[in-house]
Amino acid sequence: MSSAEGNKSRRTLVGRVVSDKMDKTVTVEVSRLVRHRTYRKYVSLTKTYKAHDEANECKVNDEVVIEESRPLSATKRWKVIERRAAE
Repeated sequence: MSSAEGNKSRRTLVGRVVSDKMDKTVTVEVSRLVRHRTYRKYVSLTKTYKAHDEANECKVNDEVVIEESRPLSATKRWKVIERRAAE
């Protein structure tokens, strides 16, 4: 069995960079729509993740795809795998 077959599929999320002030780290805001149990109205929930950006190429407002990874620091558990520049 090769290493690619042994890996579980990792979660990926699409979000927007809200901070790039740290070295090799960006803060990514991911929003999702959830239906409220009682009122049946869709509510937007946002959550922020710290993601590893090896080349420091991501800038604020860029859309990025992040992938779950092993713990890289006390708060970093995600890596940037794709960057779509803001227009």
